[in-house]
Amino acid sequence: MTRYGSGKSVKRVEDDALLRGEGRFTDNVRVAGELQACFVRSPHPHARITRLDTAAAESMPGVVRIVTGRDLADAGVKPIPNSADFRRAGGKPTATPPHHALARDTVRYVGEAVAAVIAASAHEARDAAENVVVDYAPLPAVVDAVAATQPGAPSLVPEAPDNIACEMQHGDRAAARAAFARAAHVVALDLLNQRVAANPIEPRSTLATFDAASGRLTLAASCQTPTGLRDELCGVLGIPVADVRVVVGDVGGGFGMKTALYPEDVVVAFAARALQRPVRFTAERIDELLGASHGRDVASRAELALDADGRILALRVASLANVGAYATPAGVVIQLLIGPWVSTSVYDIPTIDLDIKAVLTNTLPAGPYRGAGRPEAIYIIERLMDAASRATGIDAIELRRRNMVRPEQMPYTNAMDKTYDSGQFERVMDRALALADWRGFDARAARSRGAGRLRGQGIATFLEWTGADVFEETVDVAVTGDGRIEIFTAAQAMGQSLATTFTQLAVDVFGVDAERITVRFGDTDRATGFGSAGSRSLFVVGSAVRVASERTVAKAHELASHALEAAAGDIEYRDGVFAIAGTDRRIGLFELARSQAGERIALQSTSAVGAPSWPNGCHVCEVEVDPQTGEVAIDGYWSVNDVGRVVNPMVVIGQLEGGAAQGIGQALCERVVYDAESGQALTATFLDYAMPRASMMRHFEMTMDEATPCLTNPMGVKGVGELGTIGATPAVVNAVVDALARNGFERGALALQMPLTPERVWRAMQR
Repeated sequence: MTRYGSGKSVKRVEDDALLRGEGRFTDNVRVAGELQACFVRSPHPHARITRLDTAAAESMPGVVRIVTGRDLADAGVKPIPNSADFRRAGGKPTATPPHHALARDTVRYVGEAVAAVIAASAHEARDAAENVVVDYAPLPAVVDAVAATQPGAPSLVPEAPDNIACEMQHGDRAAARAAFARAAHVVALDLLNQRVAANPIEPRSTLATFDAASGRLTLAASCQTPTGLRDELCGVLGIPVADVRVVVGDVGGGFGMKTALYPEDVVVAFAARALQRPVRFTAERIDELLGASHGRDVASRAELALDADGRILALRVASLANVGAYATPAGVVIQLLIGPWVSTSVYDIPTIDLDIKAVLTNTLPAGPYRGAGRPEAIYIIERLMDAASRATGIDAIELRRRNMVRPEQMPYTNAMDKTYDSGQFERVMDRALALADWRGFDARAARSRGAGRLRGQGIATFLEWTGADVFEETVDVAVTGDGRIEIFTAAQAMGQSLATTFTQLAVDVFGVDAERITVRFGDTDRATGFGSAGSRSLFVVGSAVRVASERTVAKAHELASHALEAAAGDIEYRDGVFAIAGTDRRIGLFELARSQAGERIALQSTSAVGAPSWPNGCHVCEVEVDPQTGEVAIDGYWSVNDVGRVVNPMVVIGQLEGGAAQGIGQALCERVVYDAESGQALTATFLDYAMPRASMMRHFEMTMDEATPCLTNPMGVKGVGELGTIGATPAVVNAVVDALARNGFERGALALQMPLTPERVWRAMQR
């Protein structure tokens, strides 16, 4: 038996089943008589469909049905929702083509689904899909946001001849113009946050089953937001939410990519209802790289105005965000609103002028990817801070120190009207500098020089916003007479150790052995809520678990008062036992549950936290660059992270390291590429899309600073899941730029754009 609560590095309760091969991923769920779906995808970035002939494919072995866009239209299936919350210039609504689950008349990106073959086996479905005949009339295409906004560029929808789906301006343009006019120093950078793919180890998988007797559809899916998936699917199919159940087992990573309703989900659900047979789709990697939403892809012109003492007067950024062929709700809000919320980061910047345009292109629709808007914004300000240091001659650390929001300014409202409840940014930075031995860099650079390498150091001081703007959660708790406590929540585990941390929080309250507690997820018949995204699971849902556990003990306290025939004020609870103070009269929690109707004490609790949390950190990176090849090696990476109170240090460090690895991947190697001339996707497999590797990183050291608890939730915790990703990218890029700039290659260094591949770095040195 194990007794542990929060604050300790305990082993994950999830691991035993996973290590034994007993995980329950969607593709492990097998149903008798299930059919397999394979999708016919467009080879063109933009084209009219002139003929779709399924006759030959329908006659092939094992084929049960072929579904087309016309079939969905005839059945009344609606388009997948697009963004409707923003406006074009002049106040007109967002302009975007309708997003049909299967293209009807026009395809708008390579990989867009045109038809689906439903067959007895995956092999038969694939063979038949190759025999579906589709004739296309190609149309002009554009895959780059900057090119898409130029005069004469091909347009994706008549309502947006300039391809601008919608746009938003934040701040005070006139005040910013005045600040730049009086500034002693102005720095400007053209920055590209390139398009990347999430690539969770488990690809998407959906199994739809239909029960004719009840008329209910059950969707087993690999998903982060089961309730959202159910609700969107019901809206598209036009059926009541009571008629659909979504169940989610183990999820092998999501990173934001698995928060959306995808065309494949709609088609297998439609087919299962139409055929009244189970239908499955399991993506292959090419399906993911062509069809699962991409992230980032923002081109920015960024400027910083400073006075003679290095104090920031204003920040001005004009960005074009490539949202792809369809302006999805998440793809738009991430760039037009969420990213700007953190644009001033940990700095006291009084004036901003942000102009962001969501641009339609012939590429896969963009959506959330770990950090979702915050990495783009932090990358911009941290690159500007280093550029300002060079322009002013003020040391990079001193410049940051002069401009940081001070603890006595808390609660601090930034220029986007967002309020930071807490933070000691200078303290966190100083701890990181000490951890990384910042002042000892010159000696290490000399050793690198002796080995024929160029050494650079980079830093990122930053914060982020967490909570996904949904701060309420419902949790069900049941104490049973057989000695168990079951906690059910609409949050979704996907590798972030939620069962472990929620168990630790419950042990804090119930005081029983951890083995008695079971945490369950992923069933919309049991619990509904937002799910897991935006680093909200511990901050929002963990707080709700804590509150629900406390309320359950309080309810049991009242029951114990009746059972022991004593005033509630005379009864104490400790370690699973209610006792009358000063006597030996007592009753155990589970014994009390056995005495109740149904032999259980059950409670449904809804609670909310007051506002977002603002985790922050300082990440330091040192790199070595091979001047002969341009290859970059991360020789050291250190970080101090303020995530408030830490429930499980081991889990937090794992989250920080994994997040940083993804940020490093974007900095050094990852990039989704569409050919500018043909519109073809050139990175549709792992042969062409480079993923981060362990060999890139020689030394990782992540630590936490718990001196500043969050004030907006009862536990004092802050989100952590995306923090590592947000800090890593600018820290690494700043280090590479520093390595080149301090060794005579400043001109080429300042022109570098991610990813910093060996070829790009080598070419920068040739300038």
